[in-house]
Amino acid sequence: MTLQDHSAISRVMRSDRGIKWFVGLLLAAAVLLPLGHLLFPPESSLHVSTYTLGLVGKYMTYALLAVSIDLIWGYCGILSLGHTAFFALGGYAMGMYLMRQIGTRGVYGDPLLPDFMVFLNWDSLPWYWHGFDMFWFAAVMVVLAPGLLALVFGWFAFQSRVVGVYFSIITQALTFALLLAFFRNEMGFGGNNGLTDFKELLGFDLQASSTRVGLYVTSALALLAGVLVCRWIVASRFGRIIAAIRDSESRTRFIGYRVEHYKLWLFCFSAMLAGIAGALYVPQVGIINPGEFAPINSIEAVVWVAVGGRGTLYGAVVGAILVNYAKSYFTMAWPEAWLYALGVLFVLVTLFLPKGVLGLVQRFKRAES
Repeated sequence: MTLQDHSAISRVMRSDRGIKWFVGLLLAAAVLLPLGHLLFPPESSLHVSTYTLGLVGKYMTYALLAVSIDLIWGYCGILSLGHTAFFALGGYAMGMYLMRQIGTRGVYGDPLLPDFMVFLNWDSLPWYWHGFDMFWFAAVMVVLAPGLLALVFGWFAFQSRVVGVYFSIITQALTFALLLAFFRNEMGFGGNNGLTDFKELLGFDLQASSTRVGLYVTSALALLAGVLVCRWIVASRFGRIIAAIRDSESRTRFIGYRVEHYKLWLFCFSAMLAGIAGALYVPQVGIINPGEFAPINSIEAVVWVAVGGRGTLYGAVVGAILVNYAKSYFTMAWPEAWLYALGVLFVLVTLFLPKGVLGLVQRFKRAES
């Protein structure tokens, strides 16, 4: 990277007040909520319950997924409607590690085979499960599995110059194909029930308060790192090139840039970021099943980015938290109305808030000044 790139990045970071506010608020949340959980008794009004801590931690993993989508959609114009496939693959990699940690504490007490394999009369552990008894191997697979899938899929798509709505459709077809595959018991991933009944992570009891706090803080730090790394990418010379691809792909290709290479690299990085989000999600919710591949989940994730404001990164975080909070409320108050509310929200944002919530805030600021 050249000296000019470093100076450009520094100028963007200094001038971007939104990033500074985001970093401050996220660090405050990473510190204050765990303190409220650990220091104050349950009867105190300042106590943060385990449920609340886990819920916010889950929101942060969703926010990291939204950031990965905003990176390719908001800055490169690649609309993926199958990005939760990478999220789910990262989650399954972590789930396989957690299943291997159960050992003889399972229902059937088999030291090697997970309970669902014993139930289905499997004789031995499949070859692709080997190595998942080691955390470092699982951590590598969390990023390697989504990254390899994105590499293969993206290479064929981008070399064929599939763009726009056609790319969106085939990404949705990808996640639907994975949904059908992981539903099959023969795949060795738990079928319809998926992977669950986890006991511990790195030797720590998953139900212990200290472990829940550790997972929450890790999710917050991962989200912070994800946003800052993505901000660094888009502020660099590479970021200016992908913005040029978004604005005029044919012109960028005409002046000599290998557009396919830039798009493929960004797509793979975004997929790996989504895989990390999935890996942090699984130990906090306690289950991973094929439902995570459902196409509606990918559409919801795109709505998060649209609501918050695409092309801002931290807007994706805001959108993910707002929409998922609304989902938590609607699914409890009017469960049958949530999908209608989601559809109406997407239509209203598209028509009246094309730049999302952050765009509305900026509009008010300009009006006041």
